[in-house]
Amino acid sequence: MPELPEVETARRGIAPHLIGQRIADVIVRQRQLRWPVPAALTKALPGQTIRAVERRAKYILIKTDAGTVLLHLGMSGSLRVLPCHTPPQKADHVDIALANGQCLRLRDPRRFGSLLWTTADPARHKLLKDLGPEPLGPDFDGDYLFVAARGRKLAARDFLMNTRVLAGVGNIYANECLFLAGIRPQRAAGRITRARYVRLAAAIRETLEKSIRAGGTTLRDFQNVDGRPGYFQQTLNVYGRRNEPCPVCSTPVRALKLCQRSAFYCPHCQS
Repeated sequence: MPELPEVETARRGIAPHLIGQRIADVIVRQRQLRWPVPAALTKALPGQTIRAVERRAKYILIKTDAGTVLLHLGMSGSLRVLPCHTPPQKADHVDIALANGQCLRLRDPRRFGSLLWTTADPARHKLLKDLGPEPLGPDFDGDYLFVAARGRKLAARDFLMNTRVLAGVGNIYANECLFLAGIRPQRAAGRITRARYVRLAAAIRETLEKSIRAGGTTLRDFQNVDGRPGYFQQTLNVYGRRNEPCPVCSTPVRALKLCQRSAFYCPHCQS
């Protein structure tokens, strides 16, 4: 599933092609995605000018004067900007056609993505209103994590993945950030010191920014807006590396299940 850096990479890739452009048409070939593509979207968008392309957690927000498109890539979705006359492939479900002859094309083989519409403040949308702060935003730091973790027995990995605590940090990056901070993924969130949370917050920013610069992480289906895979996976320290040597101390990386999902850690570097 595309995580925050992949979504941010996609946003940065499409934004220069969309901002300031007028929408000529919306072509829906498959309405049944995770939720049905609303008819209001296809009626309201044509004729609108795209004012901004933003991101909240793993959602891309395409803003116009009439309202906002909330786009989620699901497990296998990807975006392309290409000429409208380009023949669609089987999983090319939606085109947002621009007046300049280009279109934003959503490809989603598994159809777990979504394309929704709101005329209200998108921050108040039911999918966004309860999200925690952005890990790259000004409201996030180690003190915030420390306070949010007080009294919690939840494992540190799952604490980071709780979207009410922090918006958009998935399993890959939670594992990698905990490694850099020297914290085992199964350690109770409420038993981590303020100083270690300061280190963890710095690790989260460093890891996400590094991944964005590298173009995201390719696991299974992700490709960036140009069709090229991201390359951050080549620098993963522990995720998916069970029994391989830790890049710091050469101790074999261990794996365990937390809430039915794999977690990875170095038993020597993390405690």
